Amino acid sequence: MAGLGMFGWPVAAAGGALSAATLGHMAFGEPSRPILERVTLHLPDLPPQLEGLRIGQLSDSHLGFRYSEANLAWGVAQMQRERPDLVVITGDLVTHHWAIPDVPRLLRGLQAPLGVYAVPGNHDHWEGLADLRGALTLANIPLLLNEHRRLSWNGGDLWLAGIDDVWDGRPSLRRALRGVPAGGFTLLLSHAPDIADSAAHLGVNVQLSGHTHGGHLRLPLLGPFTLPRYGKRYVIGTYQVGAMTLYVSRGLGGAPLRLLCPPEATIFTLRRS
Repeated sequence: MAGLGMFGWPVAAAGGALSAATLGHMAFGEPSRPILERVTLHLPDLPPQLEGLRIGQLSDSHLGFRYSEANLAWGVAQMQRERPDLVVITGDLVTHHWAIPDVPRLLRGLQAPLGVYAVPGNHDHWEGLADLRGALTLANIPLLLNEHRRLSWNGGDLWLAGIDDVWDGRPSLRRALRGVPAGGFTLLLSHAPDIADSAAHLGVNVQLSGHTHGGHLRLPLLGPFTLPRYGKRYVIGTYQVGAMTLYVSRGLGGAPLRLLCPPEATIFTLRRS
C-alpha cells in the first residue's frame, strides 16, 4: 500500500473533526507502538504431522517512513524471541529506494528452522525489485515469484507458494502452484489480499497477506477510511473464503497515521479443527 495521499483521503477535513489529543495519538502514539498478535488457525484439512506448526508474519514495514525501521527491528526481535518454525514477509519492505541497503542489516538475524521467505509488494516494485532481491539474498531470504517450496516438518509436508504483486507485478497463481500434488497442504503468500477468491478456487488452504494496513484509521461505526486497490474486499484479520482461511495483517509501517489500527507482527499456530 502507499501513503494516504495517493488515495485522496481528506486528511485536513478529518483532522478538523478530531480533537488535538486524538490527532496526537494518531501521529505519535499508535504508529510507534506495534503489538504482537497471536492467532490460532483452526484448519480441518491440516495434516496431523503439521499440528502445532508456528508461523511468524512480518508485513508492510515500508522502510523510509517514520517509525518504519524501529518497528521492523521490533518485529524481528519478536520473531527471535518467539522462535516460530517458519517466518514469512508479505511485501512492501521499502517505500524509498535509498532504504534498500538497510535491508540486510535489519533482517540478517531473522532465522527459522523451515526458513524465512518473502514476496514483493507494489512499493517493492516501484522502488526497484531487482535491488531489493539482491538485498534479500544478502540476508539469506528467498523472494518467491510465482513459485513454491516443499517444506518438510515432523514427517509432513507444507507447500509454501508465493506470487508476484497483483498491482504492479506479473502474478500467476497457476504457475506458483504447478507441481503441488493434489491435496497437498498449501500456504500462499500474496501481498494483496483480494486475490483470495481465485486462490481458494485453486485449492489453497491458507493465504497470508498485508497491503491494506487495516485501513490506517478505523473510526467506530465508520470502519476504514482508506483502502488501496486490490485491498478493498478483505481488509483486516481473519476471513473464511470458501474452504480457505485468509489472514490480512495490519503491517508494521506505512504513513505514520493510525487510529484503532496499531501496527502488528503476527504469530500463527496451526491446529486441526
